[in-house]
Amino acid sequence: MPVVLIEKQSPQITVVTLNRSERRNSLTIELLNELIAAIRVASDEPRERVLILRGAGAAFCTGLDLKEAADLKKAQMTAELVAKTLITLAETRLVTIAAVHGAAVAGGAGIMSACDFVVAAEKTKIGYPEVRRGLVAGLVMTFLRRQVGERNMRELVLGGELIDAERAHAIGLVNRVVAPGQLINEAQKFADSVLQGAPNAVAQTKRVIEELWATSVKQDVDLALKHHMQARESAEAREGIAAFNEKRPPNWVK
Repeated sequence: MPVVLIEKQSPQITVVTLNRSERRNSLTIELLNELIAAIRVASDEPRERVLILRGAGAAFCTGLDLKEAADLKKAQMTAELVAKTLITLAETRLVTIAAVHGAAVAGGAGIMSACDFVVAAEKTKIGYPEVRRGLVAGLVMTFLRRQVGERNMRELVLGGELIDAERAHAIGLVNRVVAPGQLINEAQKFADSVLQGAPNAVAQTKRVIEELWATSVKQDVDLALKHHMQARESAEAREGIAAFNEKRPPNWVK
């Protein structure tokens, strides 16, 4: 069973579906590699203009697969692949639309945040609980800083609580909140709006938005990766991930 499904909705729109529904589309090395490849293939198609990203099953994406993340030999690779995925999404000339439902958590919320436009189903839970696992949500911070402002970013990444789609909409983390049955329709509506624009003008508009920031997404993510890896290799991360996998509270020792 492929972990990423690619469907050409039209010559101009590709729908990419995360397809590990039995694990709530949690991120593995295999899935991240497949996702990066899917974005690049679509980006290389001259007529392609829009990429819609969604998740199969009950949730959009619940972040790193913490069973795989518990393997210290894979920690560096998974972190680097999450960073590469976020940069690939941020740098593609395509307009990217995340259609999220159920839950978009940790790395899953990061992937959502790296998209140009987000439609969320009502009651979707969204958040960055990394500190509760002994991790640092550094890779997503460049997007949160740009989208929700520092007060809200601090609340999300220091408190680590999940918020609902309505709260995410109120702080600017998502663009639209719709009934679950309307999720893909709403994503399609925005895709149709984008297709009314001239292709080069839309791509150039994306570039201008990026270049207005003093540092690029890539520079920010590269800096964050250093801090993320310091946390990933710590005793706190080993305890936090073990506690999550063993379904018990972590025992933080100072």
